[in-house]
Amino acid sequence: MVVAMAASMASGSRTKPMLDLSFCFTVAICAFFVPSYAKLTTIEHPVKNDRSLSFLVVGDWGRRGFYNQSDVAFQMGRIGEKLDIDFIVSTGDNFYDNGLTSVHDPAFRESFTHVYTAKSLQKPWYSVLGNHDYRGNVEAQLSPILRTFDKRWSCMRSFVLKTELLDIFFVDTTPFVDKYFMEPDEHTYDWEGIQPRKTYLTTLIKDLKAEMRNSTAKWKFVAGHHAIKSLGHHGETTELIKFLLPLLKENDVDVYMNGHDHCLEHISSIDGSIQYLTSGGGSKAWRGDFKAEDHSSQNAKFLYDGQGFMSVEMNEKDAMIMFYDVDGKVLHDWKISKQLYSAV
Repeated sequence: MVVAMAASMASGSRTKPMLDLSFCFTVAICAFFVPSYAKLTTIEHPVKNDRSLSFLVVGDWGRRGFYNQSDVAFQMGRIGEKLDIDFIVSTGDNFYDNGLTSVHDPAFRESFTHVYTAKSLQKPWYSVLGNHDYRGNVEAQLSPILRTFDKRWSCMRSFVLKTELLDIFFVDTTPFVDKYFMEPDEHTYDWEGIQPRKTYLTTLIKDLKAEMRNSTAKWKFVAGHHAIKSLGHHGETTELIKFLLPLLKENDVDVYMNGHDHCLEHISSIDGSIQYLTSGGGSKAWRGDFKAEDHSSQNAKFLYDGQGFMSVEMNEKDAMIMFYDVDGKVLHDWKISKQLYSAV
């Protein structure tokens, strides 16, 4: 196991009473009875002429360039040019501390447009929402109006990015987490658009199951904000282990990518081939509180308590994953081969 840790440098509802995930039995039953169609939005993206694909993954970034966000962005631009990336994946918490207030919130330009200025980063950004995004005006962040300000921006609750090589299933993970409903503390969350919660999550699981089952891509990745497996500050998300992980296992998903924990991690499966990759080092980091005693530590390949990002280069046979720090140094790399892990 590669461990890179630094001393801690220290680095927020319109809430109505909601049911917790005790409706699991209903969800489990519905997940097995799926119609022949799915309702998730699908975006198609071409591969390169040689049928390869490359992209960057970054999360927890939107701080108007502060907390080393601009430094990470600079290195993303450098690596993006080197790899000739096709797009960027954002794993959520796109705008701190409390999302966007409206489509005219200057935070959109100050945290996105004015930070990620490198030529290589002028590619589509496919983004999911994080819990901090839900503390703002969610519809503003999802609005197509933002694309008139910056054509790169593409953010939806849940959707599928399809290429000839890879399908990435983007999942809205925040509504799964009970504590945001039951113990919101002083925070205000924008739950408009997902009520009733039970119906929203049941439908999402059903549609994800249909899309994953019908996928014919060589590779299948899933991207969400919250971790399934993590040794970071927030750790594992029990609701995702219960409701989302079974779908990943049933459908031969190769990789689950997330943010939320402000660090970089790679954890392998104990009982399967899924690789759990945390890329949440887009800005504020250095919390210094890894859960080294967690059972997942036995399968941890890499931990880094600092800023950085991740890259993926792939073809039909292999996927190469690399993690970089704020200086652009490669901290960890891992190759997944379809000769070992076959997606059917």
